[in-house]
Amino acid sequence: MGWKLTVRSGPRVKRASFADLSGALDALEARGRELSESAPDTAVDAKFKRFEPQQRVIARLELAGPERLVPSTRVGVDVRGDGSAQAYRGRVRREIVQAQRGENAYAALRRLLAEH
Repeated sequence: MGWKLTVRSGPRVKRASFADLSGALDALEARGRELSESAPDTAVDAKFKRFEPQQRVIARLELAGPERLVPSTRVGVDVRGDGSAQAYRGRVRREIVQAQRGENAYAALRRLLAEH
């Protein structure tokens, strides 16, 4: 048992395991902030559409646990091209976690997990 953190940034995937939720959330936030600071603030022109930096997800950080085979909790943070972050829950059907006044995406995720 434990928590699994998966960080997808382009074609690269990194995984880490943590014994407790607090350590996993700390690692998720540290890596998310790192990726936000280095986010390329450029638009991408496809032949059919232009994608602005805030529309592009440059990294997805997912946290699953505490069960090993079928985790009961799946949450994460999407880091966008403009450096912003947005928390979500779910895996296939992602539901945005709305940040309350004064919260960032990481605080909203901690609040959500504390409620369960």
